[in-house]
Amino acid sequence: MVDRTRVEEVLSRIVLPGTMRSVMQLNLLRKIEVKDHRMKVTLSNAALDPDLREVLTGQIQDALRGTDEIEAVAVDFEEAQPKDLNQVGKVVAVMSGKGGVGKSLVTSLIAVAMAREGKSVGILDADITGPSIPKMFGVHGRPAGSESGLLPVSSQTGIQIMSINLLLPSEDEAVIWRGPLLAKAIQQFWEDVLWGKLDLLIVDLPPGTGDVPLTVMQSLPLAGAIIVFSPQDLAAMVVRKAVKMAQQLKVPILGVVENMSYFVVPETGKQINIFGQSRAGEMARAAGAPVLGRIPIDPELARLSDLGQIESYRSDVTAQLQRSFSEILAAAKEGEPRNPCSVCQSWIGECPSAKAKGAG
Repeated sequence: MVDRTRVEEVLSRIVLPGTMRSVMQLNLLRKIEVKDHRMKVTLSNAALDPDLREVLTGQIQDALRGTDEIEAVAVDFEEAQPKDLNQVGKVVAVMSGKGGVGKSLVTSLIAVAMAREGKSVGILDADITGPSIPKMFGVHGRPAGSESGLLPVSSQTGIQIMSINLLLPSEDEAVIWRGPLLAKAIQQFWEDVLWGKLDLLIVDLPPGTGDVPLTVMQSLPLAGAIIVFSPQDLAAMVVRKAVKMAQQLKVPILGVVENMSYFVVPETGKQINIFGQSRAGEMARAAGAPVLGRIPIDPELARLSDLGQIESYRSDVTAQLQRSFSEILAAAKEGEPRNPCSVCQSWIGECPSAKAKGAG
């Protein structure tokens, strides 16, 4: 009698080359069949090219042959799309109304913090025209995949990353696209990338309230958003627009993070507010959400980010951010797919015409 749990344990140790993720983590297993001491394992072929399928077949046969008196192992693949296999626990967007305030930095620090807690984490870099996530993590490899989809690239600690920069001929190549193409790219990163089983997917949004943030908020099942800002009055004013956008689209604001909040003089320990007094309390009140952290200007953090080694950064501030985010993430509800009326952009159930006709 074949113990399915034991077979799954074996498959959980078989890691796809270049991904740092197993067959089970990618949710590829479809069926296990046994007859006359012969086993047939059926996997999904989503995002797997022929060479990768061949490698997997050999690894699985070697690992399972002889298990529970199994004499022969056949591996079969069936058609599937990544979106049919993906099981993402919670999706959180990181946003701001203004560029240059540190959204990508906060995205990266949160991802690293959650990975240190043992959670499986992915980053969807939605800043198509100004991507910086791959650089901060030192990730340069082109994603593997097939006609059915792509596999995200793993960071050194196993964080799954998908960014347009990983698909360009060079990282400084300009992406000159209009809004509809940008929105389509985000949709493809969500549906055509094999994220597999993730506890958390963080979406790094571009600044502003344009097509990409709107697409993410309307089409992804967000558990909520994190608002990032810096102390300057101008930045705070613009960021309030992002707060209002999230509120109007009924995306819960989970918390706010102030970046470049202060600088600590190494020789004296004195705290200097280079960009003015903190606005963390003010922004928290505007967002109706807690302050998750105040990140200082730290040359070491800048250095490691430039070197692609942000996963090595540790400080008391990031430890606090980790604790705060863990608490609000545990309390956040899993998001629901958003279906705005195509005419008035109200949510189904609130749109007068949708109520009358039963559709939006």
